[in-house]
Amino acid sequence: MEFADLDKEDRLRLMRFVCSFAWADLEVQDAEKTFARRLFDQLDLDDQERAQVERWLKLPPPIDDVDPTDIPGEHRQIFLNTMLQVVGADNRVDSKEMETLSLFEQLLQPDPHED
Repeated sequence: MEFADLDKEDRLRLMRFVCSFAWADLEVQDAEKTFARRLFDQLDLDDQERAQVERWLKLPPPIDDVDPTDIPGEHRQIFLNTMLQVVGADNRVDSKEMETLSLFEQLLQPDPHED
């Protein structure tokens, strides 16, 4: 599974999570901004989408817009891999980032009670 497999909605969803993870320690580092901006090209975001992501880098996306259970099952691994990269983008992982990442990973696990 690659970024090319994501539709427009899932590309923006991924960027909402990237920005939300960048904000996990309440401060977006330059390296995290650089990481997010590199994803622009990889995700082939248009100008409007890029402007939205820039706004999320200045103010985090609303918490209601970053629900891990909304991520389609077939895309969960790509989201998890990307969040691991954004958390490590500044070469330091603080406890809030680690806690957010751990919770995110737990929420991505399939419910064993679902078919």
